[in-house]
Amino acid sequence: MAKELTIAFIGGGNMASALASGLIGRHCSADNVHVIDPGAPALEHWQQQGTSVAQHADATLTKHRVWIFAVKPQHLKQAVAQCLPYLQPDTLVISVAAGISAATLSDWLSTPDHHFTRLVRCMPNTPALIGAGASGLMALDGVNPDDRKLATELLESVGQVVWVNSDYEIDVVTSLSGSGPAYVFLFLEALIASATQQGLSVQQSRQLALATLTGATQLATQSPDSIATLRERVTSKGGTTAAALDVFQQRDFTSTIDMAMKAATNRAAQLSLEFSK
Repeated sequence: MAKELTIAFIGGGNMASALASGLIGRHCSADNVHVIDPGAPALEHWQQQGTSVAQHADATLTKHRVWIFAVKPQHLKQAVAQCLPYLQPDTLVISVAAGISAATLSDWLSTPDHHFTRLVRCMPNTPALIGAGASGLMALDGVNPDDRKLATELLESVGQVVWVNSDYEIDVVTSLSGSGPAYVFLFLEALIASATQQGLSVQQSRQLALATLTGATQLATQSPDSIATLRERVTSKGGTTAAALDVFQQRDFTSTIDMAMKAATNRAAQLSLEFSK
């Protein structure tokens, strides 16, 4: 399958590059990858890797089994319209464009004679750029088990994959793993700022904050215990951790996170409606 798989990226930006870095050499060769992007500088980067390139959609697309739409959501409808004449019955379409529902994309890919549902919607996140991503995927009913397996393998090349059942659940994934790196970065910024204000150097604060977060998440990943149990083990009654957690509780930390994530979920749904018009 790896030697025969052919992939077309519609959009050659950072996310496409991240996916390609995991795919080329593992699932397909560079000469089986085609990239469409209107920007000449982006295409030069791809050509150096050995892929075929084009600034516009053309019949070359008919030769590629998987299409991965990786364009900005405001440009997706136009990109689909340009590619639609070359869509084949066995084409598997994967969209990593944020904010466009699978139902909307299906409508754009359909014709009066054929309702297209061989479609996987994916919500990746920026750590995919270093192979440490977390992607949520959902499929329409035209996606068969082999398609699902293939989509899983492709996205696992840049991180972990979780399948969900609906566009709404993809919106929740957006609020968790899609937007989540920004929450983590904000938390890190706050830790570093406080430690610096209390006398550590910026370099010391950054090193300790990053190591603490990395170590804690690795421990949570490897430990058979619940995250709550791990938290309790760090928290001695009357100790330093308890003093800090008391402040979090007084400021209703858990409720704040809940409200923030629900705001992101709701905004994802709103964007989907806006982009579908």
